[in-house]
Amino acid sequence: MREMPAHQLNPKIKMVWRISDGLWIAVCFLVCFVPFAIAAAVDPDAGWALMVLAVVAAGFVALAVVFLVVLPPIRYARWRYELSDDYLDIARGIIWRKRFIIPFIRVQNTDTRQGPILRAFGLSSVTVATAAGEHEIPGLGNEEAELLRDRAAELARIAREDV
Repeated sequence: MREMPAHQLNPKIKMVWRISDGLWIAVCFLVCFVPFAIAAAVDPDAGWALMVLAVVAAGFVALAVVFLVVLPPIRYARWRYELSDDYLDIARGIIWRKRFIIPFIRVQNTDTRQGPILRAFGLSSVTVATAAGEHEIPGLGNEEAELLRDRAAELARIAREDV
């Protein structure tokens, strides 16, 4: 069995994941909570609506603890990548662990991406596209992401010239 890739993501990515997941959990909570809160306000005798509100609130708290406290450090520890002269090796996953070995002969395009949350933390993502799909390495420092993108593009060009 091959050793795990050597490089980890920038530690700031844990906070990015927390913010992103927190926003999604809050939106889902509001979508589920507000209709039943309106039903409880319209009919104060509707005990069922209060029970549903309590269940939704408990679910929100449970999801918040899992996604904002428990998962980010584990997810960070499991995300690894390594760039060799012949391939890009990506390992990730907590329960379903995935390992991608992407030969540079198959690489069609390399990009850096940066959304508003990543930008606020000075991070970028590198995306490597092949005919089979895209593979993303999230949460690299801006300079590190640009160097990785440029190096991957150069290695892909060299691999195509060798054929």
